[in-house]
Amino acid sequence: QVQLVESGGGLVQAGGSLRLSCVASGRTFSRIYMAWFRQSPGKEREFVATINWSGDYTYYADSVKGRFSISRDNAKNTVSLQMNSLKPEDTAVYFCATGNVRSVGRGGYDYWGQGTQVTVSS
Repeated sequence: QVQLVESGGGLVQAGGSLRLSCVASGRTFSRIYMAWFRQSPGKEREFVATINWSGDYTYYADSVKGRFSISRDNAKNTVSLQMNSLKPEDTAVYFCATGNVRSVGRGGYDYWGQGTQVTVSS
């Protein structure tokens, strides 16, 4: 079993930055993928970014590429999402997830955090 807890969300002005963190517990990271998804009211949960255990593979949604950066610190069981140049359309609840396959779909991940709210004002 894996437990994931997100933190770092908040209110920020457009153009600003936030750093989200996700702490994992219950099992160690090995050959697994970590990912961030987000969901705004009335919309489906959408993929944001993913990273493998070693950190040498990352993949981003086109909507955030160049602005967001995913990283992990396995010694601290932590995955982070650095969000720069934030836009109002980035407003959403951000979820941390983990799975054992490369995937941009919700079905590729079997453990999820509860989410943290990010609100970007115009």
